[in-house]
Amino acid sequence: MRKSIYQDAKQKYAKYGIDVEKAIKKLGKVKISLQCWQLDDVQGFESNGPLTGGIQTTGNYPGKARNFEEITQDLDKVLSYVPGSKKINLHAIYQVGDIVDRADVGPKQFEKWVEYAKSRNVGLDYNPTCFSSPMVKNGMTLSSPDENIRKYWIKHAINSRLVAEYFGKELGQKSLCNLWIPDGLKDVPNDRIGPRQRLKESLDEIFKVKVDHRYMDDSVESKVFGIGVESYTTGSHDFYLSYAMKNNVLCLLDTGHFHPTENVADKISSILLFSPRLAFHVSRPVRWDSDHVLRLNDDLQEVANELVKCNALDRAYIGLDYFDASINRVAALALGARNMEKALLKALLTPWDLLKKYQDEEDFTSAGASFLAKVEAASTGPFARVLKNFSATCGNIAYVRTSSSVPFPPAALEASTILSHSGSILSAGRHVITSVILFWASACLTTSAFASVGSLPNLPVTRLAKSAVIFS
Repeated sequence: MRKSIYQDAKQKYAKYGIDVEKAIKKLGKVKISLQCWQLDDVQGFESNGPLTGGIQTTGNYPGKARNFEEITQDLDKVLSYVPGSKKINLHAIYQVGDIVDRADVGPKQFEKWVEYAKSRNVGLDYNPTCFSSPMVKNGMTLSSPDENIRKYWIKHAINSRLVAEYFGKELGQKSLCNLWIPDGLKDVPNDRIGPRQRLKESLDEIFKVKVDHRYMDDSVESKVFGIGVESYTTGSHDFYLSYAMKNNVLCLLDTGHFHPTENVADKISSILLFSPRLAFHVSRPVRWDSDHVLRLNDDLQEVANELVKCNALDRAYIGLDYFDASINRVAALALGARNMEKALLKALLTPWDLLKKYQDEEDFTSAGASFLAKVEAASTGPFARVLKNFSATCGNIAYVRTSSSVPFPPAALEASTILSHSGSILSAGRHVITSVILFWASACLTTSAFASVGSLPNLPVTRLAKSAVIFS
């Protein structure tokens, strides 16, 4: 029955010139970079001090990861829920073992992460951490008027690039080293060019150090404003886009870092005409850069559509960037990743070539409501069937568990299986994996739910005496 349903979906898409098997294969190669900071509220392993530099979380849901062992245990669970290729996105504050000053961080502090990535067959991306530090002076780092402050963060950024190069060499896939800084001013500045001049000079010093770009790429990330820097952001989009284009580094677009009326997807085609690659941090900004968990909404779909229409999936780094401490963190990370993949699959199953043809022929009726109505009618049902096949075909990474008591068999749970557990309480590893109740149930109704959810009974609960998750 399953095969016949999927074959029927393939035939319906074929009517519009869409090769479903090709779409699934292409999606399976897209590496979604999962940000580890959703699992511990951007705390890292250096200390338990407060977040600063425009970074904050809201909520105190139980079960937050507190160390490398707990965060990788949670990552294992996330990886088991998300089919396809993945990477893990790290910040410098996630160094393991002998913790050193951030300016001195190097490959040695991330050896355990490389071991983990190898055992799970995932890549690693990297971010210098230029916040939550006493060396952030008056909200400034690389653009600070204090030369000692600038030198500190220049050294940190240079060493961070070497860490990313190390990741690429060890794992056989390029690592992205992305630089974001919180620099700016709360009130209207008297001098706009001065901080930007200092930032430019700092970046020049950072990128003057040669690394092997076979193993890593550099990117710079802009922002409209941040908490405490509402009036002026040194690293604006105009600044970083200009710098990236002139200095052969990548411009990273964070979907939460623009004005609410801006269409981030619209920027993709322009940048790709002048840059070989593009980088993304994908979040859902309810109010500015509030970094909510990704939903399959219009904004996310437009980004996915544009990447596919521009034939840019192999030219784009796609990283997630959100954190919500008010809900189960494992559920949040898995849900957002799956919605990213759903958006990409929907884009891959849309007949863009035909729609472009109608546009070029100025046949706007066919390109608009009349044609799209037919596509919508044909795709609503088949999409779920194709997504189910993608989850089952692509599967999850093979990895070795530290405890044999936590099995993750390859079989995927059907949506009907999840719904059959209505009202039940299920332990899932260290803390229960919330299905995000109705939120997640609605997402799963059109899919095979989670690929490889694993054996449900008799799973250990280590930090919480009792954790509960309701799957419907």
